[in-house]
Amino acid sequence: MSSRNLAAQAEIGVAALAGRLELGIEKAADALLKQQREDGHWAFELEADATIPAEYVLLKHFLDEIDTATEAKIVRYLKNIQGAHGGWPLYHGGAFNISASVKAYYALKICGEDIDAPHMKRAREAILGFGGAVKSNVFTLIQLALFGQIPWRGVPKMPVEIMHLPRWFPFHLDKVSYWSRTVIVPLLVLMSKQPKARNPKRVDVRELFLVPPEQVTNWYNMDRKGPWAVFFRVVDRILQRVDGLFPKSVRQKAVDKAVAWTIERLNGEDGLGAIYPAMANSVMMFDVLGFDKNDPNFVIAKQSIEKLMVVKDDEAYCQPCLSPVWDTGLTAHALLEVGGEAAARVTAATDWLKDRQILDVVGDWAVKAPGVRPGGWAFQYNNAHYPDVDDTAVVVMAMDRLDHARYKESIDRAVEWIFGLQSKNGGWGAFDADNEYYYLNHIPFADHGALLDPPTADVSARCLSMLAQLGYKIDHPKVTAAVDYLLREQEADGAWFGRWGTNYIYGTWSVLCALNAIGLPPDHPAMRKAVAFLISKQRADGGWGESGDSYWADKPRGEGPESTPSQTAWGVLGLMAAGEVDSPAVARGMAYLTDTQKADGTWDEQEYTAVGFPRVFYLRYHGYKAFFPIWAMARYRNLKQGNAQHVMYGM
Repeated sequence: MSSRNLAAQAEIGVAALAGRLELGIEKAADALLKQQREDGHWAFELEADATIPAEYVLLKHFLDEIDTATEAKIVRYLKNIQGAHGGWPLYHGGAFNISASVKAYYALKICGEDIDAPHMKRAREAILGFGGAVKSNVFTLIQLALFGQIPWRGVPKMPVEIMHLPRWFPFHLDKVSYWSRTVIVPLLVLMSKQPKARNPKRVDVRELFLVPPEQVTNWYNMDRKGPWAVFFRVVDRILQRVDGLFPKSVRQKAVDKAVAWTIERLNGEDGLGAIYPAMANSVMMFDVLGFDKNDPNFVIAKQSIEKLMVVKDDEAYCQPCLSPVWDTGLTAHALLEVGGEAAARVTAATDWLKDRQILDVVGDWAVKAPGVRPGGWAFQYNNAHYPDVDDTAVVVMAMDRLDHARYKESIDRAVEWIFGLQSKNGGWGAFDADNEYYYLNHIPFADHGALLDPPTADVSARCLSMLAQLGYKIDHPKVTAAVDYLLREQEADGAWFGRWGTNYIYGTWSVLCALNAIGLPPDHPAMRKAVAFLISKQRADGGWGESGDSYWADKPRGEGPESTPSQTAWGVLGLMAAGEVDSPAVARGMAYLTDTQKADGTWDEQEYTAVGFPRVFYLRYHGYKAFFPIWAMARYRNLKQGNAQHVMYGM
């Protein structure tokens, strides 16, 4: 075929794709707008693994407040997500996880499932084959201790007297992440009281142990080595022996401090830290301390948990938290890209967001940023003590793009706050500045390895994107520091690590958007290496898909079992930010999105494409498949129609 015929055929293909994109954008926008709430915001389901619904069931049995109708639906949910390996994974299609499996098995048994039923037998065999429940992580062991299934010596010692420690001490609550703080404080009370669940049906799981729990001599499951690991193990052994020797008056004062700390941050019906583990611990703490069931703090703490429930006709599960600010901010960006009538609906959303800016609460972040005025947004409906820079940057960019003058006051306060939260290395953590006390990840309690909130490339990129979109230049000292940080963080293969999304595709998209926005040219070596990485990871079907496996060092980066709509959107958005609008890879990505779009304008996505804690806790945002693909499709259409190569916005 002649070159002229090939060119003509390519033009026909581009024209056909453009037509399909236009129709797909229209359908996707219609589907998205139908989900907008009356007050202007969006809130999609946020799903984790089996642990949260299992813990919800166990909490109800701890309190003896059993709802059999809801339990039956949770049982169906847990059975539906059981893996082919017999246990439960951390994400769809993932490998067996001992901790998730032990909790799910216990929840099913306590709900009345026959342990000789095929699904229970398969789960039990998988758990025992892994070494039994003794191999569970610390939080699962604590759950077992609360139900009297293991002795409390099986749990690393965390004395409640921690509440008395000065800030200069090697371990202090201000030195760990916000999520660790809110989980730990009420848990300290529980660990000091060592209560036993009511467990009205007296259900045990002794069959999950190869050696009777009371005979186990080593409960230490951490794989960390080195002097810090040895030091903290010795400290733990000492604390195990001297715990009962602390003066009762000192202990009671520490308990009182923990209760006061919790109540100050209780956060109404949105709960302590607005995350399930902290909420559940606060409920158990109030119960163990004998709070009256009608006590307002106890009542509201319970209500916060019920607010997380997703109850459908046939199944139910408990969400780890709610994500309305994140969902609304990102949806606003997608619809602004679509334009027209869809964009007109964004004003109601940004007005809703404006009302949720935190302007009057000086949160825990102020310890590292004294004198900085509050001005951020939280991830959830309300979480005033714990705004995060990622949500804040996303919201500000949407407001700026829609109508800077309308939201100028909000934008200025947010920028002031984000500048104040920048870490010394030029990057940003999600909730705190300079939260880099890495030695604390060696304490036996921290076997999940997620005790801290250090700066990361994806969050830092979002902050830089915001500053660039607002007109800050690369010669601004704080911007220069951010750019230098991101360039240092680029991996040898050209990718950037994605802390809060899965994984290198997410991180690389985030940073390419930021570098483009701040003015790095497409031919910059960092941009070229990143483009090469993304193109090398495109799958045969034109999409991108990366598994949660990629957080393990020995697993492939940027790869997974199948393409996903959200990760494909990140792939093409990243390439377009790097000037690759006319790349065949982008066109193939667009074809994948149009090919997989359903008749109603939506996409299917079972995979988990976000992260709570890498290697420990993964998330499935049901909104990602709704707003990221349409965002990418609309941007491609706009750039092609405008014959442009440069993305004009921060993300």
